[in-house]
Amino acid sequence: MAKKRRGNSQGLSPTALKAKRDRDLAMAKTPRRTAMRSQNQSIGQTSTRDIHHVNGVAGKTIYQSISENRDTSKERNA
Repeated sequence: MAKKRRGNSQGLSPTALKAKRDRDLAMAKTPRRTAMRSQNQSIGQTSTRDIHHVNGVAGKTIYQSISENRDTSKERNA
């Protein structure tokens, strides 16, 4: 296993890290992700809420408080 360093928090080998970065970049550039990112940027994000796309569809968004979004209590995740 490769040493965990800055930019490699999962400790991947150099080959695996390059492959993962290539996959992540390809996914980020799909038309669906580009449309959702564009919509989020046009709406604007505040420090009190997150924007979520309903069913992963661009054009349908909901606002969720950051505290609710980050809630990891066992009651919510049961």
